[in-house]
Amino acid sequence: MIWAVASDLRSTPMLLIDWLIVVAYLILTMVVGVYLSRKASGSLVDFFVSGRSLPWWLAGTSMAATTFSIDTPLYVAGVVGSRGIAGNWEWWSFGVAHVVMIYVFARLWRRSEVVTDAELTEIRYGGKTAAVLRGVKAFLFAVPINCIGIGYAMLAMVKVVDALELWQSLGVEPNDGLKLWSVIVVSILVLFYAGFSGLWGVVTTDFFQFFLALFGAIVVAVASVASVGGMQNLVTQAQANTEFDILSIVPVTFDGGIGWSSVAGIPASAFMAYVFLQWWSFRRSDGGGEFIQRLVAAKNENEAEKAAWFFNILHYVIRTWPWIIVALAAVAIYPDLADRELGYPKLMLDFLPPVLLGLVVASLIAAFMSTVSTLINWGASYLTNDLYGRFINPDATQVELVNVGRITSVLVTVLGATAAFFATDVATVFRLVIAIGTGPGLVLILRWFWWRINAAAELSSMVTGFVIGLLTSVLEVVKISDFGLRLLVTAGITTVVWVTVMLLTPPESDETLDNFYRRVRPGGPGWQRQRQRTGVRPLQNLSLEFQRVIAALLLLFGAMFAVGGFLLLKSLLGWCALIIAVVGWWWLRKLHHQPISPVPRPGLDDDDIWS
Repeated sequence: MIWAVASDLRSTPMLLIDWLIVVAYLILTMVVGVYLSRKASGSLVDFFVSGRSLPWWLAGTSMAATTFSIDTPLYVAGVVGSRGIAGNWEWWSFGVAHVVMIYVFARLWRRSEVVTDAELTEIRYGGKTAAVLRGVKAFLFAVPINCIGIGYAMLAMVKVVDALELWQSLGVEPNDGLKLWSVIVVSILVLFYAGFSGLWGVVTTDFFQFFLALFGAIVVAVASVASVGGMQNLVTQAQANTEFDILSIVPVTFDGGIGWSSVAGIPASAFMAYVFLQWWSFRRSDGGGEFIQRLVAAKNENEAEKAAWFFNILHYVIRTWPWIIVALAAVAIYPDLADRELGYPKLMLDFLPPVLLGLVVASLIAAFMSTVSTLINWGASYLTNDLYGRFINPDATQVELVNVGRITSVLVTVLGATAAFFATDVATVFRLVIAIGTGPGLVLILRWFWWRINAAAELSSMVTGFVIGLLTSVLEVVKISDFGLRLLVTAGITTVVWVTVMLLTPPESDETLDNFYRRVRPGGPGWQRQRQRTGVRPLQNLSLEFQRVIAALLLLFGAMFAVGGFLLLKSLLGWCALIIAVVGWWWLRKLHHQPISPVPRPGLDDDDIWS
């Protein structure tokens, strides 16, 4: 019944009741931020990692909220509308790295007790090169990479403001400048609570913002399906309005053998790059800055692992499909829509009645605020901990560092707003972020498990990947139109460079390596010399964790595709994926109860077990 009312209100702008809901939400967010400011004033650790006291459910939800920005449903709508459901492998592929994060890296990061991932460089490496690496890494992550992220989140918000005709509903005919400045004002509100309350304010507001944003996505999805007369009509009409296979998750054919579909929305090269290259070559291969901040802020190692699992469930299994359904609905209802990214807000305006429209608009603002607040706090953590506290004023008091953290939060917000003036479309910027971050991933993985990786290798991999990304994606000095090939070239050249640099430079000192091993206690054969010298046993069984990763991948992707298969009325896909998920769950439970085999410490004993 409510959707029938919505149809009668097609293209009705926001009313007073909708605006009251939005304003009430903004005021509530500010109040929570101010209330939590007292928790963030004690020290740098309090401000940026919540005193290392976050419970798993809050840390995991915050990780999910961070990846659920206002740009995300627009990005998915654009991807599905132009490349089909299979185009989502561009971000689904990171699920492999995120599962590896659960069992391999979450505990290592928590055990390191750093404030930022850049700080780890001077724990893992030593000397001037390590210091240079830390400074360069902090700058690149805090300024260009982080501010690009803020910029394209603002771009997405501007698009929503425009599509929903928010200013027009107030009787104002805005120009592009007014639209952008209205978004910047919201960002200033975010800065207000993020700058005062630190990570505590960020994660607490993230918790409410995530579920509000998820509610909004589900409401739009339900309204969209109802507007076309059910899911069967939706998928039929969406496919009829496209010349490519919009519904396939993996567009392969089995006619006369296995082959790539001629009507696939993405080329086989792109798919192969997503699945087999992107997740381990990207700069987030061992976690990622924003995620690491939550992992090191968790109460303990067990909480960090649970947080990583909770994030994966929320991110991939639960919220993937509302976005995709809305994207399909936009294709079905608006076949001639020029900008596919605008399908989401257009559906809101056309089919949501008052009150619900206000709630969903508030949900989009919540998604925007959750991401921007994280990026502000995360970027400020680099500038404060790794630049100011390390190089400018190493003797700064904790109170001074907290104040600097608040000042740098303002700086990051300003730079992000500046970047917004140069952004064009969400999907393009998303690919740019991937391009300039591709290359160093393998080094970031190996540094945890092989003593020979040195600071020069990581520094060269990071700089090379960044430069190649700029030359191929921004300046286009070298034009490679195929995105998959571009990633392959970037990863290949970067690997050759860092391996060469590593072999031509000396390894880290025994003292540095021994101290790192004692602190983190990673497993694997790469630390045999350190185990022998220190007499300290590892706290990690890589063989067992590798099995857990495989089982968890079956569970995660099986569950995700089972939900999608049943929602899209692909029963065969749904049941097959469900069986895979059950097998993964059973295997994971079996491994959980499996006793850890004794592993000797070389040169020390033959019977010691790993703890």
